[in-house]
Parts: sequence; structure tokens; C-alpha cells
Amino acid sequence: MLTVDFSRFPLAPGDRVLDLGCGAGRHAFECYRRGARVVALDRNGEEIREVAKWFAAMKEAGEAPAGATATAMEGDALALPFPDDSFDVVIISEVMEHIPDDKGVLAEMVRVLRPGGRIAVTVPRYGPEKVCWALSDAYHEVEGGHIRIYRADELLAKMREAGLRPYGTHHAHALHSPYWWLKCAFGVDNDKALPVRAYHKLLVWDIMKKPLATRLAERALNPLVGKSFVAYATKPHTPAQGEA
Repeated sequence: MLTVDFSRFPLAPGDRVLDLGCGAGRHAFECYRRGARVVALDRNGEEIREVAKWFAAMKEAGEAPAGATATAMEGDALALPFPDDSFDVVIISEVMEHIPDDKGVLAEMVRVLRPGGRIAVTVPRYGPEKVCWALSDAYHEVEGGHIRIYRADELLAKMREAGLRPYGTHHAHALHSPYWWLKCAFGVDNDKALPVRAYHKLLVWDIMKKPLATRLAERALNPLVGKSFVAYATKPHTPAQGEA
């Protein structure tokens, strides 16, 4: 299940890609399939080991084209172990809401992104996220949990302040918002509640089968209740007037 829309965020074979805070690796895997030279980085060593295993399995199965490479590594988003201008593309999906120093993370991403490079940032959308917070303290009051809710204009302003030029936005995963509302209402860790189990089965069916009806429904509902807000930006070749 991809949050970044690669029809709006073009990726060319050979592009150097950093998937920052890669988690289970969903975007890194897609970039690898598209022929990129991918680095998947996360602070969670267990997840990184799993991502590395999947990269190896994809290579063995021939899922990535010739020339594509993939590396999984542990690292700190506030101190990236790469030189300036190392990447053509940076993706950070559902990560910034967890990090106290989000401006520091943006600064590091801009540093390692080459001039003219592209960045995709996704965060939980303000409205659906507010509902989750209202329904459940356990949803966000946990170690490593969500510490802020972004308004779209706030995130875009921080991206501009970091020296990026946003060029597009959209919302994604409308069908997932009701699932998280149910989770919060019945207990975030209570997967046995009948409504939660039933809706989860629906989502799994939708992800596996990709029926046209639910694709059309989600496309219509995304502007209203899309779970994620997605912003795309470029790093200027030279600082824009008024930028530091």
C-alpha cells in the first residue's frame, strides 16, 4: 500500500533514492522495482533486518531490473551518514509526526538532496487524526507515538522555510480512516473487537484484489477523509529570493 503517488512523483531508473524512516520498506521496495539505487534507512534495527531480507529475496526473484541496487541500514534522521547532495530523491512517509525536531529532519533531508532533486513528505491528515486523538489517548500517548498533528499549510510552510519548493499535494487512504477510528473507539490494542476485525478483512481484501469499486470510492473520498496528506517539492538549484 503506497502513500506516495509515483504518477505525480516521477522516478527514473538509476535515481539515487533515500527512503528515510522506511519502516517495513513499502516505498523502498517500489523504488527498487522501478530501477532506482535505493537506501532504506530507519532507527529500528529489527525492521531494517527484515527490509534487507526482502531486498535479497526481490533480487533473487528478479523483481528489480539490471542496474538497480538496494541497501538497508540503521541510522539517525537528524544525523544522516551521507555527504551533501547524495540523492536525487528523498521520501519520508508517516515519520515527521513522531520526531520532536521536525525542522532538523527537514534540514538534513535538504542537505543530502541534490539541487533539482525531489522530495515526498507524507503525514497523517489533520481532520482524521484529530478524531483519533479525541477517541483515544493510547493512540498517541505512547513512546515513539505521534506527538503533533500537522495542518497542511503548516507543513508546507516548514518545507518552504527549509528551502524546498512545493509543487503538488493530495490526500490518500480514505478507506483507512474509519478503520483507525474503530481501533481508537474499541481500544488501539483490541484487535478482537468484531467491527475492527470485519473492517480489517475488508481492507486486506481491497489491498489484495484492488477492485474497481473501492478504487473509485477511495478516489472520491480522499479529498474528504483521506488518512494521509502528501506533499511533493523540489530543491532549487539556487536559493529563491528571500530564502536563507
